[in-house]
Amino acid sequence: MTLTAPSLADFEDMAEEALALIPEELRRLAADVVVRVEDFPDEETERDMELESPFDLLGLYRGIALTGKSVIDPGGMPDMVFLYRRPILDYWCETGEDLIHLIRHVLIHEIGHHFGFSDDDMERLEAEAEAAGKD
Repeated sequence: MTLTAPSLADFEDMAEEALALIPEELRRLAADVVVRVEDFPDEETERDMELESPFDLLGLYRGIALTGKSVIDPGGMPDMVFLYRRPILDYWCETGEDLIHLIRHVLIHEIGHHFGFSDDDMERLEAEAEAAGKD
């Protein structure tokens, strides 16, 4: 039996499935956040974040957190969450964690940055998502 890694298109489908599993309140509030799947962060991101390896970053929020936005700010690029397929798959292989749950974890964490949530807030949201997933 040969196992193949999910393609970018497959991973996008998985991201949509994982997004449907995050708490309704967070999903509704993040409706305008664009989710993109790429194999790796771009070179500029690697440099800016001083990554030792492109595998060091599973996801990234790009935008201005709601806590930093002003009504007088001009509209710019949409807020985006990047999911990096290859690092997530590498982490998945190392941990054996369920891939959809891992993607959901990264989404919650990165969307949390959009709202300026603390790590404690994000842990609570993940616990809620986990509890809801067991129903």
